[in-house]
Amino acid sequence: MTRLLDISDLEVTFSTDSGPVTAVDGVSLHVEPGRVLAVVGESGSGKTVSARTVLGLLPETAIATGSVVLATRDGSGSNDVLHLGADQLRRVRGRDVAMVFQEPSTAMNPVFPIGWQIAEGLRAHGKLSKKELRAKAIEMLDLVGLPDPEERVDYYPHQLSGGQKQRVMIAMALALRPGLIVADEPTTALDVTVQAEILDLLRKLRDELGTAILLITHNMGVVADLADDVAVMYQGRVVEQAPVAELFANPREAYTKQLLGAVLKLGEGRLVAEDRQALPHPAGAHAAPDDATVTAPVVRARGLEIQYPGRFGRPGFKAVQGVDFEISAGEVYGLVGESGSGKSTIGRAIAGLTSVTGGSLEVFGHEMLGYKERAFRSIRRDIGFVFQDPGSSFNPLLTIAQNVAEPLLVHRVVRSAEAARPRVDELLEAVQLPRAYGDRFPHELSGGQRQRASLARGLALDPKLLIADEPTSALDVSVQARVLALFVELQQELGFASLFITHDLAVVDALADRVGVLFHGELVESGSCEEVLRHPQEAYTQRLLASLPVPDPVEQAQRREAWRAVAS
Repeated sequence: MTRLLDISDLEVTFSTDSGPVTAVDGVSLHVEPGRVLAVVGESGSGKTVSARTVLGLLPETAIATGSVVLATRDGSGSNDVLHLGADQLRRVRGRDVAMVFQEPSTAMNPVFPIGWQIAEGLRAHGKLSKKELRAKAIEMLDLVGLPDPEERVDYYPHQLSGGQKQRVMIAMALALRPGLIVADEPTTALDVTVQAEILDLLRKLRDELGTAILLITHNMGVVADLADDVAVMYQGRVVEQAPVAELFANPREAYTKQLLGAVLKLGEGRLVAEDRQALPHPAGAHAAPDDATVTAPVVRARGLEIQYPGRFGRPGFKAVQGVDFEISAGEVYGLVGESGSGKSTIGRAIAGLTSVTGGSLEVFGHEMLGYKERAFRSIRRDIGFVFQDPGSSFNPLLTIAQNVAEPLLVHRVVRSAEAARPRVDELLEAVQLPRAYGDRFPHELSGGQRQRASLARGLALDPKLLIADEPTSALDVSVQARVLALFVELQQELGFASLFITHDLAVVDALADRVGVLFHGELVESGSCEEVLRHPQEAYTQRLLASLPVPDPVEQAQRREAWRAVAS
């Protein structure tokens, strides 16, 4: 069978101020028509660099050697991408190979309608009338299953949800019907239900159009669901390649076994939580002086409503409506649901960052409906916050030590960053980072290291309540496992309560004492993990659970059919 892509002995070296850095070292891969090759590994393993080489998208500081042979769409020949000039690369991109980027919000132009952006590739490769370009854009949107394509072709990116934007990215990639699509983490930031839909779409393209896919991912459930073949990369090299069923059933290399072993599985994750519950409950710094305080919830919501005001004469949007829940001292409460369900809005309201517009929300006994900032300021120091993306929540102009010291300075615990340094060093060691990392800047740390530093900042004031908003969604499975294990250890040691916001049900199962499921701003189901995740009563919770891919190709094939039955 003719190979659409044949990479042989690829080596990519970057020139840096401190000398050359080899990101890809002797990689050989191939993709055949109508098949999906998944390339997996940790951040920094060389996955994305290898994928970008296929489209000639490496920066000027990169030197690539070896060969990257790409077959033409019509099968009339092939090109070695490493030896093509700029004009030749423009003809290859879109026609023979196209790319679906990880984050569509940054890959799409915010000032042009999505129809114009889909037609951009068509304009670059041929002459079509304005009417023909619009008709083709609508056809592509219909192909990827975007509702009302005739109307939404004129929408701008900000008018679409994350899953809809990813569908538009796939439509852009398909506009010229290339034989090969390179998909770089296409579902990482998506909810499990949306992820299931995108994976089903990619599977349809493979089966019905014969499109080959080079899939870059760290989600082993996605690999089990979609891939035909798997290549495992580590430190710039391919350490193992095999058909997907063989790799999951009989991994040969120690690193592959470690990667698969780090994956949290729904049901098995409770071992972590049970280990935590088996330990004596910490009395420590947060022990209350009397029984009444001990039994009082840290957070209590009753009929909670949060409405964002409308603009330009439009009615307001009710993001949260009629929500009841409690978080007790020392308890981890998991909050799950799709994007837009109101999870982060509730977390921000508890921290006093979003106003409560109805019902009741008590935080440490303080009513948040109509609260005054001056009265709440002393309470806010008892609340820590770990954001989803520490790369954007850290000030890039400050060192890690200065970023971690910010809460201490804001609440006047210390007078300067220098005075805070002993406490910062203690916090960095608590999250298993060398204290020397405090002198580095955020961009000099990996994603997992930044998230640990973010956890250190959240714990700087020894909070009684920690709000963690999707803290592991963008992390590799092995890094995620380490961060979650650290979270469990620190929560057990310090005894803080936590609102853990996520769309990963396996993570909630591993950490939470109780879980609540949000849907369109309403709490549709709440209870222990055993009740909600093992015996769900609501149709939406059942759909969430059915959408979650598991790292087992055989079991995932069965779950896929169950998901289709529930989704329909």
